[in-house]
This record gives sequence, C-alpha cells and structure tokens, in this order.
Amino acid sequence: MVSEPREFAVLFLVRQEEPGDFAERRLEKDRVFIGLKPADRRLAQELILGVLRWRGTLDDLIAARTDRRPIPMVPRTLLRLGIYQLLWLDRIPDHAAVHDSVELARRLGFPGQAGFVNAVLRNVIRDREATRHRLKELQRSEPARGWSLPPWLVERWSTRYDSEELQTLCRWVNTPPPIFARVNRLKTNPEELRLRWDTEEVVHAERVLDWAEAGTLYELSGIPAVAGLGSFREGGFYLQDPSTLLAIRELDPRPGETLLDLCAAPGGKTLYMAERMANAGRIVAHDTSEGRLDLLRENAARLRATCVTAISALPDAGPGFDGILVDAPCSNTGVLRRRVELRWRLDPAEFQRMASVQVGLLADAARRIRPGGRIVYSTCSLEPEENLEVVTRFLASHPGFTVETQRTLDPVRDGVDGAFVTRLRAPGSSGRSGSGTSVVV
Repeated sequence: MVSEPREFAVLFLVRQEEPGDFAERRLEKDRVFIGLKPADRRLAQELILGVLRWRGTLDDLIAARTDRRPIPMVPRTLLRLGIYQLLWLDRIPDHAAVHDSVELARRLGFPGQAGFVNAVLRNVIRDREATRHRLKELQRSEPARGWSLPPWLVERWSTRYDSEELQTLCRWVNTPPPIFARVNRLKTNPEELRLRWDTEEVVHAERVLDWAEAGTLYELSGIPAVAGLGSFREGGFYLQDPSTLLAIRELDPRPGETLLDLCAAPGGKTLYMAERMANAGRIVAHDTSEGRLDLLRENAARLRATCVTAISALPDAGPGFDGILVDAPCSNTGVLRRRVELRWRLDPAEFQRMASVQVGLLADAARRIRPGGRIVYSTCSLEPEENLEVVTRFLASHPGFTVETQRTLDPVRDGVDGAFVTRLRAPGSSGRSGSGTSVVV
C-alpha cells in the first residue's frame, strides 16, 4: 500500500519506463493518485512531471557523481526525485528530501543502496549553488543537455530559430503550462461563469486573443481539482489551450451547415464548433478509437452539444460536407510542455511518417467536401514537414483547391502552444449553400 506521495511518484515513474500512455493521462485514471489527499496529489504530480521533464539533465548530474556506474531502476528513480527536489523545488527541506529518499530505498527492497543514495544527495547539497550556476551556463553552451532535450531535436530547431529564440523555446518546453478554460455558451455566458467561479474561489483572468471572441478564454489558478468544480461538472467550461481555437475560427461554422471533424476525439474542437453553430446544424465527429469517442460523447453530453454525432467508421459517400476540419495526428512538438516525456519518444523519422498520414487525411477530406466547400487543416507541430510541406504536396495532387488563409502560432512569438492552420477552398461555387445536409452517416 502506497503511504505517501513520494512513494507513489517512485512507483509510477518506474512503471513509466514501460511502454504506455502519457503520464498526464495515466494520472487522470490512476485510482491511487485520485485517492491521495489534495496536497499530496499536487506534490506527486509535481515530482512525476518534473522528473520526466528534466530526466536527461538529472541523469547527467547522477552520472557525474557516480562515475557512470550502472544503477538499478528504483535507486536511479530515487536519485532523480531527490535531486529534482534539491535543485528545482524550494519548499521542500533538504533533510526531508534526503531522509525520504533513503527510507524509500529500504522500503522498496534496496536496503543496500540506501547509503549510496544518501551520499549522492548530500554531495548535491554541498555543491548546489555551483551546480545551478553550471546548469545555466550549460543551457547557453549546450542547450540539449542544459534543457533536457534530445540533441537532434535542438539541432533541428537551431536551423529555424536564432540563439535567443532557441533559449525561449527550450524554456517554454520546460515550463509547466497554465490551465485555460473556454466558456461554453451552450450552457452559460461569461458573466454567469465568472460569478460561479467567484463562489468556487477560482482565480480567473481573461486571455484576450485576436482569433477568439471576447469573453471566450480564461486562465484559471488556485484550483485544487478541476473535476471537483460544479461549474466544470455542469458543463460551464471546457479545458482548452488558446492555440486550439484558431482552427475553428478559420473553419467558421455557421448554423444550418453539415460539418465533419475527421480526427475528432477527445472533442475540444468539435464542441467549440457546436457552440459556434448554436447547435443548429450537424457535426459528424469521426475518430478510429471507440474508447476516445466515448470520451467525446461524455464531453458532448456535459456541454450540451446536441448537434454532434460521433462515429468510428465513415461511409464511402461522395461529396456533401459544407466544411471539414482535419486536425491531423502529428508529432506534437508544439505541445511538448504538455506531454513532458514525449521528447524521449520522438524519432527523427516521425515527421516524414506523419506527413504521409496527413496527406492521406487531406485526400480523404477532398473526396467528401462539396463543391466550393472549405477544408481546414491543422496540427500542433512546429515542423515544416507536417505543415506547409503537407499542404504543398496536397495541392500538387489536387488541382483546383486553393489556399485562402494560413497562419502559424509559435510559442516563441505568440506565447501559446504551437499550431499550424490553413484553410483550403474546394473548386466550384464558394457560396454557403448548406447542401451538406444531404450527407448520410
């Protein structure tokens, strides 16, 4: 039985070395984590995500203090956790970080490693300020090591960003993201929701965007657990990063239309489409995963998005949709701060592999769009192979389609998660005919 957050963090991180879902999603479903007290849950999450985020740098620090000797996974994880607390967290006393790490070594079946863990962590305390200074220098001289990122990825970014921009991007990737809430106007309005948040003691501040209506997005703080808020359970808002709203602004859903969200789950963009249409019309939300579609259906019910039909298989029908969103699966390099261990899973070959999938999705959308209809293609990738190059490849094989708008949101320049969004117009009449209502699924 797990007795406290550090023990939970160790066991979770050891399991995280095995293939599986991302840490954030696993935490959401972990019964032990959910059962921790709120303060313990916050500490466990901070420890887990912090160690995953800084794993490369932490392992460098461990190697320098252990002559690169082989270390079993549990003691190595204890050292990562201990060093993270000593160098990155200011609220945890040194003695608590060291004592708990040593005791956990004994408790988890490694009593012979307890003295070793104690010695390494005390060495870190003695050398702490010098180590922090060296880390800052390393972030400038060797960004990959200093910012805990794969060298090949930093090298790739350095061809598109100057040195200051690269530092900003690396810092961004290693900064925990704030919580953003999109007001759900299908159930409430900004004024009512702000009053509700005041009663729930949620600190909120509006985020003003040039690509979203005023009163749409708020940054939240001081929340013990979002799922525990009545305003959340009752569908007053949806958690959504600012960058995700741009694609729907470009799609511009209107009442009476029939739209397709080709890669819909878990549904954030789908539900915003429903709100923009005021539930007047029809949205077909497609995804290949029934499990993820179940989550979309739950979200649609909570937010009262009644115009959404979720399906896992599209019929081989002809053109008919007024608008199609292709929010394509991608490498996710624009949201690395939200998927902290993704940096260790990425492979340089991923970008070309994903590009082939993305071009195929656009081709599928082209078969389903009515004459003159619009297709919005979006990713949360920073990589040109998945963005502009995909659009170029699609246009080369689909004469008659034209680019109407194109925009990139960049963490360095825009202060939001990365996103690429382009709107394509199909050949034919460009009027909003609403003819997509004939689509049968």
